[in-house]
Amino acid sequence: MIYSPAKTKFAYRIPVICSPMFIVSNYKTVIKQCLSGVIGTFPSLNARPEEQLTEWCSKIEEACTEQKQKNPDSIVSPYGVNLILDPSNKRLEHDLKVIAKHKVPLVITSLRAPKEVLPEVHSWGGLVFHDAISKRHAEKAAEAGADGIILVCSGAGGHSGSLNPFAFIAETRQWYKGIIVLAGGISSGIDVLSARIMGADFAYMGTRFIATQDTLVPQEYKDQIVSSGTSGIVMSSYFTGIPANYLKKSIELAGLDPSNMPKNSKEFGFSDVAEKHADGDKKAWKDVWSAGHGAAAITDIPKIDDLVDRLCKQYEDAKAMLAGL
Repeated sequence: MIYSPAKTKFAYRIPVICSPMFIVSNYKTVIKQCLSGVIGTFPSLNARPEEQLTEWCSKIEEACTEQKQKNPDSIVSPYGVNLILDPSNKRLEHDLKVIAKHKVPLVITSLRAPKEVLPEVHSWGGLVFHDAISKRHAEKAAEAGADGIILVCSGAGGHSGSLNPFAFIAETRQWYKGIIVLAGGISSGIDVLSARIMGADFAYMGTRFIATQDTLVPQEYKDQIVSSGTSGIVMSSYFTGIPANYLKKSIELAGLDPSNMPKNSKEFGFSDVAEKHADGDKKAWKDVWSAGHGAAAITDIPKIDDLVDRLCKQYEDAKAMLAGL
């Protein structure tokens, strides 16, 4: 069993956090991830209507407890919930009350420094990790008291940063001693070990877990990830007002030209045009699919537990290779 050195008591087989992905992540995938030995997460907004959030948390907790009762020696990882702190999230107060009731071990915050939610999360012993795409965002998270900072680097799926991971980690480690999670283009156990060597405590994986048999998304979504190289990923702020990476083919199938995207006048939120395209069928939030540069290394669609087994083997093989250099 592995633990993050002196920083968390999270159990895991490999230091991977499965990122919370809009529409994609749900309680069923999180259960598969946690039982496989990696930390599973989901955005609270994926539980719709809002009453389902309690049901999702309960189902995850029941499955994890049952597994530990049946096999006390098994490594069952904790789960986390992502909270959008932007004022546009009208569910924030409700969702925070639910995760407080369930004492969710990990809360991932986005789009505003987590100062207001930290005291409550800490009151039940939970940890708060915050997304950051720049030094300024990382500093704000640290000033607010975040337990960890997720450095969202160039190549991350969905809302992405533009910084090189080597530079961002090196700069952050000069002044920050807390937990660092690295996000952006991570698809293998070798990538995870590389992140650890660079100074991160955890690796953040999203796209790799979309292309699994257990993820409840259209098969075409998974197939596009497998068939896409780096040239098949397009960054645009059109859909939500924030730069994000998408599958080029899904944009084309939605009736848009990836090389000539319109502008979104909103600071955050689906643009009026993006809500519904001219053909009347495609919706940006449902039919335009996020993916990161890590898609270039994805060539198959395994089950989640088989994927985690593979990641662990790659991780250990990479450690052995380094020892032999």
